[in-house]
Amino acid sequence: MLQTKQLAYWYTDKDQYLFQDVNLAFAAGHSYAIVGQSGSGKTTMVSLLAGLDAPKAGQILIEGTDIKQHGLTNYRRDKVAIVFQAYNLFTYMSALENLMTAMAITNASHKGAKAYAAGMLTKLGLTQEQMTKNVQKLSGGQQQRVAIARTMVCDAPLVVADEPTGNLDEANTDAVIALLNQIAHEQGKCVIIVTHEPSVAAQCDGVLRLEHRTFTWEKQPAPVPA
Repeated sequence: MLQTKQLAYWYTDKDQYLFQDVNLAFAAGHSYAIVGQSGSGKTTMVSLLAGLDAPKAGQILIEGTDIKQHGLTNYRRDKVAIVFQAYNLFTYMSALENLMTAMAITNASHKGAKAYAAGMLTKLGLTQEQMTKNVQKLSGGQQQRVAIARTMVCDAPLVVADEPTGNLDEANTDAVIALLNQIAHEQGKCVIIVTHEPSVAAQCDGVLRLEHRTFTWEKQPAPVPA
């Protein structure tokens, strides 16, 4: 579903690359963790996969097409949903309004369907009262659930999450990773998570380690059942 071909990135000096000649494949229906030391380039990689930055060399293909052909703006709108550590919700809106806005911006198939958005928030454990509150009045765990619900109501086949549990306690961390796995396994999306937490990586189907400027598989996902 998502591939990199001879991917490389550096800041100013090509000889001081973060990584190069990276050839990876990520399948729909699986969750993946990218792990490694701070500063190794994990967030840079996920930024490239999300179309937030462009590689210095090589290609990123989604469903067989170079993302450059989509245009990065179109790619981010149509193909990618991003979950941030800081939630990145519209803070002047309610949880429900955040979902409705996301569906409108991305022209999702359920655009305008308030009952569908409310149903998704209910599924993720928010009450009617909570989903109509300003999101700043929700707990950190609840806000991250709203951010995840936002990815679930949009049609993007790829979900990328950069340290999505960094601000959460253990119980909320487990709940959030369970939800991200649910998105992969039940909605058939490709979910890629950057994390520094071994317990988070252990719950993902595949684990990639970035070390010494090289990506290696620590765990390969099993094939998705036909």
